[in-house]
Amino acid sequence: MRILQVNKFHYPRGGADKYYLELGEALTVAGHQVAYFSMQHPKNIASDFDKYFVSRLSFNEGGWRDKLKAPGRIIYSLEAKRKFEALVLDFKPDIIHIHNIYHQLSPSILDVAKKYKIPVVMHLHDYKLICPNYQLFCRGQICEACKKRRYFNCVRRRCFKNSFSQSLLAAIEMTIHHKWLKIYQKNISLFIAPSKFMKNKVSEYGWDEKKIKVIYNFFSNSLKAGAEELRNKKEKDYLFYFGRLSEEKGISTLIEAAALSKQQLKIAGLGPELDHLKDLAKKLKVEADFLGFKTGEELKKLIMEARAVVLPSIWYENMPLSMLEALSLKTIVIASAQGGLPEIIKPGYNGFLFTALDAKDLATKIKELKNFNLDVLRENARLSVANLTVENNLKEILGVYQEILK
Repeated sequence: MRILQVNKFHYPRGGADKYYLELGEALTVAGHQVAYFSMQHPKNIASDFDKYFVSRLSFNEGGWRDKLKAPGRIIYSLEAKRKFEALVLDFKPDIIHIHNIYHQLSPSILDVAKKYKIPVVMHLHDYKLICPNYQLFCRGQICEACKKRRYFNCVRRRCFKNSFSQSLLAAIEMTIHHKWLKIYQKNISLFIAPSKFMKNKVSEYGWDEKKIKVIYNFFSNSLKAGAEELRNKKEKDYLFYFGRLSEEKGISTLIEAAALSKQQLKIAGLGPELDHLKDLAKKLKVEADFLGFKTGEELKKLIMEARAVVLPSIWYENMPLSMLEALSLKTIVIASAQGGLPEIIKPGYNGFLFTALDAKDLATKIKELKNFNLDVLRENARLSVANLTVENNLKEILGVYQEILK
């Protein structure tokens, strides 16, 4: 099968990008021909298809030229359409699988797929299909003000980076794509949701649930190497968080709970909340080590030596790779009962759930660890994701492709 994978970043910037790259690799190993379409970036993994990639456009680091180009790129990119058509004509894919294409690529590429009658599958890695700012989260809390396509609320609340101009552009983008052109609705054969919560939420906003299939994410096979040897070493007395340090992740709640439970923390990651979190830990006299960005063997060691990994998210988490990776390494997970997290975390079996933003509830769950056989919980953690392998995920994805092609 000839499969064209599409994502705006061609390096592991986040969970969606990591999934896109690993799925492409798995398809190649399985004997399929895989092409990629993305954006040029100095961090990109080398690709035989990078000559087709669109020029780099940075919304955070770019100068005035990028700001001037932004509206055209976001709403309907002619460059992306032209280069995508060239790739389609050269590669001749049987199916196109898109991941995150918003802003840097735009849905202009969908018109190319329609022109050549190539079916398109879309992975829902976030809530951009129904929310202008991707997150259903604004000003420290869940926000569904744009339900029923009332996108003007994005401008009123300035929910996109607290900027009037960026919020206005996001609202215009959503209005054109979803109310006027309906470009995703008309050109996507099937949507893949990595959690039941995602499927239900998107369906709640008016999308056809019959066109949405749930396929859970997978954890990387590379994690298994050396894991048993490391697991035989005694865990240390700290709780661990790893990921982006941003408001929706709820890390302030974790620090407050650590103060209440007198628990040591290790926090790996970078983000806009770093200085605030350091100040909060100092103010509450919490023993918290901020380790910066960690990856590879160093990250694996931190996960496996922790008493538990904590995911204190405020927003509706989808199916984060951090949770699956921790469980696959036999590490207990304590998570807020948000989004897709309760679909995997079963209280008292492989971890615990607490009410988001409730530091007292989280502190109680931390203390409850002492009342359980941790070895049993760790083995249950492994078992709870034992089927979420690359191989099983690939079988489900290929099943989707074959069903659509029929």
